[in-house]
Amino acid sequence: MYQIGEFSKMTKLTVKALRYYDEAGILTPSCREESGYRLYSDTDYGKAKLIALLREFGFSIAELRDVMGHYENRDDLRYYLAEKKVQIEARIRDCRSLMRQMDAYLSLPEQEENSMSYKVEIKKLEPVLIASVRFQGRYEDTGKYFAKLFGAVKNRAAGAPFNLYYDGEYRESDADIEVCVPVRESVSAAGVESRHLPTMEVIVTTHVGPYDKLGDAYKAVSDFAAKNHLEMKVPSRETYIKGPGMIFKGNPNKYQTEIAVEIVR
Repeated sequence: MYQIGEFSKMTKLTVKALRYYDEAGILTPSCREESGYRLYSDTDYGKAKLIALLREFGFSIAELRDVMGHYENRDDLRYYLAEKKVQIEARIRDCRSLMRQMDAYLSLPEQEENSMSYKVEIKKLEPVLIASVRFQGRYEDTGKYFAKLFGAVKNRAAGAPFNLYYDGEYRESDADIEVCVPVRESVSAAGVESRHLPTMEVIVTTHVGPYDKLGDAYKAVSDFAAKNHLEMKVPSRETYIKGPGMIFKGNPNKYQTEIAVEIVR
């Protein structure tokens, strides 16, 4: 049996790391004296070598805990390494995609970086009958809910679709969103609600371009509100005047999105 100090020298794992691995359930010493001192065995040495190898291969603490909780022999290791390779290949693809985006950004003429200007104004939105589906999830989930909604609405649509966003801030996975379509008559379908939106006074502007640049339009609206001492309230409304089709996305530089945020008088 080896005390923690000499075991640290043998394994090239710091005492601090060994204590952490013990607390995390990744490498628990085979024996613990009444005084609390950790004692490690030859079996622990083999586990420590495996941990060091996996750390070299980029395994996270959570992944180490998962592997060490199930590892029995080298054959098991082959499966874990194969899965890790798939994860690394996915990250490589993501990194290459990021590099292409960086190249595209760097290739833009300097004056185009902040070329978008916005006409911001106050106007009244007329009352409208809508069919809608409200959900909590990711922003990119709206497409599948629109597909469900249009399937229920069919030929009763009476205007451009829009989203209502009920959060006052950006949320990664639990955004409160309502996908809406103006309709000529009420729609009755499972999970679909029909109701009238009332007249509302809003700050409004139109963004031309891809959706990942919509933040510039929201900034223009916020700056207008601050300059004119106006208080804004949720939900904000994004109306997709011109956007991707159901099959082809088309040219995102030509998308037109109206941003409207209700104000409190």
